[in-house]
Amino acid sequence: MITLLDYGAGNVRSVINAIERLGESVHLVQGPDDIHSAQRLVFPGVGNFGNMMETLRTKGLYDALKEYLLSDRPFLGICLGLQALFEESEEAPGVPGLGIFKGKVRRFSTNLSIPHIGWNGLKFRKESPIFNGLTGEEKFYFVHSYHVCPLDEEVVLTHTDYGYEFTSSVQKGNVCATQFHPEKSGKAGLKVLENFVKGLQQPYLPEIRVTQTKLAKRIVACLDVRTNDQGDLVVTKGDQYDVREKGEVRNLGKPVELASRYYEDGADEITFLNITGFRDFPLKDMPMLEVLKRTSKQVFVPLTIGGGIRDYVDNEGRHYSALEVASEYFRSGADKVSIGSDAVLICEEYLKTGNPTGNSSIETISRVYGNQAVVISIDPRRVYVASPEDTKHPVIETKIPGPNGERYCWYQCTIKGGREGRDLDAITLAKLVEELGAGEILLNCIDRDGTNLGFDIELISAVEKAVSIPVIASSGAGAPEHFLEVFKETDVEAALAAGIFHRHEVEIQEVKEYLKINGVEVRS
Repeated sequence: MITLLDYGAGNVRSVINAIERLGESVHLVQGPDDIHSAQRLVFPGVGNFGNMMETLRTKGLYDALKEYLLSDRPFLGICLGLQALFEESEEAPGVPGLGIFKGKVRRFSTNLSIPHIGWNGLKFRKESPIFNGLTGEEKFYFVHSYHVCPLDEEVVLTHTDYGYEFTSSVQKGNVCATQFHPEKSGKAGLKVLENFVKGLQQPYLPEIRVTQTKLAKRIVACLDVRTNDQGDLVVTKGDQYDVREKGEVRNLGKPVELASRYYEDGADEITFLNITGFRDFPLKDMPMLEVLKRTSKQVFVPLTIGGGIRDYVDNEGRHYSALEVASEYFRSGADKVSIGSDAVLICEEYLKTGNPTGNSSIETISRVYGNQAVVISIDPRRVYVASPEDTKHPVIETKIPGPNGERYCWYQCTIKGGREGRDLDAITLAKLVEELGAGEILLNCIDRDGTNLGFDIELISAVEKAVSIPVIASSGAGAPEHFLEVFKETDVEAALAAGIFHRHEVEIQEVKEYLKINGVEVRS
């Protein structure tokens, strides 16, 4: 029996699914007695350090957890569950941690994108049973803006590089914790979890030990999901956002089956975009919630869900916040939520008043779950102008002239699946959502969608240079060469594709192998 401390923030379903996949049963902590009686305790944490510590105290779990840890019983902390073991965090000044280990939690100080999101390696510092069966070449999934700085180097298990070297896992006696997410790290992560839950005692150190770790470029498989005319959920693909062909919705497969295929094929992340028009309140959109639940039992890489994550009022006049909607998706297996049209409307209001409300979907979700849980999906199209003076928006000088030979363009944001253009540009939107608390941008391009002509490098370069959060390039990929181009010509952390994967025109491993032989770091 594995006891799991779920304090109510983030996606713990994946941890439960991973443990159950290993043949173990999971008991959720309901109160202090469950911690006292635990044989093996797993503590996954996401979000804000201060909120986590306050919740542990409010629920009466703080003292029981600290007593468990001081008694040196089997413990595995994950992400924020690692940071909680230390004395304090720069994320929440004045809020004490558990203090099991001496040291502080500090925000990354680097010119690289923050959060640190993606697959990175480990530099092994000492033996541990949790490494049993690893070769030393594996990569694990990280998503965090803060890292621990132990005062005692004896507790350090591994280091990882991101601008500089940081501590990525610790262990003292039976108390072990990782900054990476084993439940989201594919087969290598499942092996780490298996070593913990099986209670291996023999220390192990992988034979291969790297001197420098590198963050891999991520290949993301995207599944546009909607109901067809028969009412079934299907994966579809648009041509400049038109998903119909000969009057029928394109049906490229079933969501869970395709997601599982992409996981086995080596996708680094999987994104579901629910493009069904919401006629009813989305918390009653049970088919999509069920897709997430079923997928998270088979897929152990990060899952993002987009579509309908905003405030709602039901037919009886009850208000549901975007935070409540997002929470339901997180509890169903999502690691991140993607916000599209609502982000445009939020930023338009922000520009009118000059002040954030503090109550927008971006702000409320990132405040509770952390900015790494909020992805903003931007859907721009080109608007050509003869001269920069012809518009108030930031323009680029383009190598792709307009229909009348125009040498300049700006990128107009759209809403409602690209059907409605707004008086807001993509660069400004990207800057504003970062300020409001978003942790990542999914950058689409209506002009390139479904064309197989390659990514819009000019758009991608302009946006990624304007923000300090990670950017995922999307729209237009038709060949492995297009992925190489976007990673060589810009500093984006990830690239996404849909139709070419669905139709087997290009395979994920084909893309990765091509990138690798051309000098791009990828996860094998």
